[in-house]
Amino acid sequence: MHALSQSPATSAQILVVDDEGPNRYSISKNLERVGYSVTEAASGPEALEHLTTNEFDVVLTDIKMPDMDGVELLRHIKAESPEAVVILMTGYASLPSAVEALRLGAHDYFIKPGSMNDLRAAIARGVERSRNMRRRRMLFESIRSDVFELDQIESASTGPAIPGMPAVGTPTSAVATSAGYANRWDVPEVGSVMQLGPLTVYPGRYQISADDQQIDLTPTEFDLLLYLGAHSGRVVPCHELVREVRSYSVDEAEAREVIRPHISNLRRKLKQAGQNPDLIVNVRGVGYRLNDRVR
Repeated sequence: MHALSQSPATSAQILVVDDEGPNRYSISKNLERVGYSVTEAASGPEALEHLTTNEFDVVLTDIKMPDMDGVELLRHIKAESPEAVVILMTGYASLPSAVEALRLGAHDYFIKPGSMNDLRAAIARGVERSRNMRRRRMLFESIRSDVFELDQIESASTGPAIPGMPAVGTPTSAVATSAGYANRWDVPEVGSVMQLGPLTVYPGRYQISADDQQIDLTPTEFDLLLYLGAHSGRVVPCHELVREVRSYSVDEAEAREVIRPHISNLRRKLKQAGQNPDLIVNVRGVGYRLNDRVR
């Protein structure tokens, strides 16, 4: 993976989980030297205790640990906080294990022994993604509050339209759009409901519905769907999907391995809801696009 410029904010909180004390100490001190605030945990259960009382930008965990390994810890973390940024470390790398980790929602996969520069670059990418998601969540909440206030004004209004305000009866989706709210892909966000063919999309909730059946998506699955929706009419390469949805850069071959399990999970959920999984089309060797009937 390509290294990004490293300029960590001193307030970034990192949780380092490793049952081997020397490894944990070395990593923690290295990260502290470049400005991170580091908390250590010697096991998965200890890490979960820290996570109940603290919010971390990144969790960096070894995979091979007794009692609770890193993959099981990842499952626990994602069950409680789907947006959590988790980086797995292993000295026993294999493509299947890397793909499985990414399928479960790991942000990155670090192979030991690697250089500390590479590790710091991975942490920097994780912090950037964590803060981007946090900013977006705050924006969602702000937009939700603004739209709620507009709806309250509309409900209470009995006179002529107020200049600069939407007319009584204006759909909430129109309110959100007229207010200029859009995400970085020019798709309306919280406060509006979007239609993608047979799918109703609820921004900010990581949910879609089809035939009145709710489908819960992970943040990555949801963002992939919205990005493809915003760029319908063309095939989106996998490296672009990784860059825009996961916030880091890889070559196309590696990007396919990163994106494929998320697309597979998304198709499976569509099929379970009675929808055609081929709503998302794989153009072999090029990338993915939405089926023409979703435009």
